[in-house]
Amino acid sequence: MDLNIQLLIIIALAFIVLAVFFSFFPFMLWISALASGVRISIITLVAMRLRRVIPSRIVNPMIKATKAGLGLTINQLESHFLAGGNVDRVVNALIAAQRANIPLVFERAAAIDLAGRDVLQAVQMSVNPRVIETPIVSAVAKDGIEVKVKARVTVRANIDRLVGGAGEETIIARVGEGIVTTVGSSGSHKDVLENPDLISRTVLNKGLDSGTAFEILSIDIADVDVGKNIGAHLQTEQAEADKRIAQAKAEERRAMAVAQEQEMKARVVEMRAKVVEAESEVPLAMAEALKGGNLGVMDYMNLKNLEADTQMRGSIGRADPSRGDGKEER
Repeated sequence: MDLNIQLLIIIALAFIVLAVFFSFFPFMLWISALASGVRISIITLVAMRLRRVIPSRIVNPMIKATKAGLGLTINQLESHFLAGGNVDRVVNALIAAQRANIPLVFERAAAIDLAGRDVLQAVQMSVNPRVIETPIVSAVAKDGIEVKVKARVTVRANIDRLVGGAGEETIIARVGEGIVTTVGSSGSHKDVLENPDLISRTVLNKGLDSGTAFEILSIDIADVDVGKNIGAHLQTEQAEADKRIAQAKAEERRAMAVAQEQEMKARVVEMRAKVVEAESEVPLAMAEALKGGNLGVMDYMNLKNLEADTQMRGSIGRADPSRGDGKEER
């Protein structure tokens, strides 16, 4: 029984030792590399482990590069891996470029990969151009009619300008700008509807792909529609705005007239108050005259009779003769 337990312990220890050995010494990967013609020592693989480099990430792309005849070295692939690049994608891009007769060296491919661009996709776009569809672009012709245009731009990746070149958003923005310029310079929207290729020719002649990572091969107009009458709409809005301004000015004049009327009424009331104040001083003056002997009693009575006669004549003059008082003259 003890011998069996010891045997099991020995087998377990041997298994652990072999696991640790093969984890630090990728023996099977070394055999695969030798069988594929890649000359690499087991010490180099162990050194990769110590540098925290996964050996399979280097050896497998190296096998593909060797089979394709690229002439790469282990140091090139390992340095690119340590820089944070995707070694497998770079090697695949180099193989695709070699098959398509596209001049691409490892240093440029590594720079493109480290710049954050997909170098394999760029090589594929160089072989098989990509079609970019722009959103609907609205432009207004000189006659005020809106024209809605949708275009398809066929582009091919320019590997020499991938590092530092603008992306697809810039291409779409420039094409949209060219469409707006072309439609806006047209005398009538009918010219654009009759000759949609006028837009393509004008936009292509502007060299919109300069400074970008792409080369524009063609610009095709996919759809052209007529929109609103922007000119008439703007004129209507302008007329409505003018009407509001006129109404505001008229309301301002009315308010000023009302204010002036109220001011005049206030002045009339003020003048009436002054008259009442002046009339209130007359009895006082008459009383002073009576006390001082300057006015007699008979003179005062004659003045009162004169005032009563004046009031009677005034009331007769204000009476409406057409209405009458209901009595016949005799």
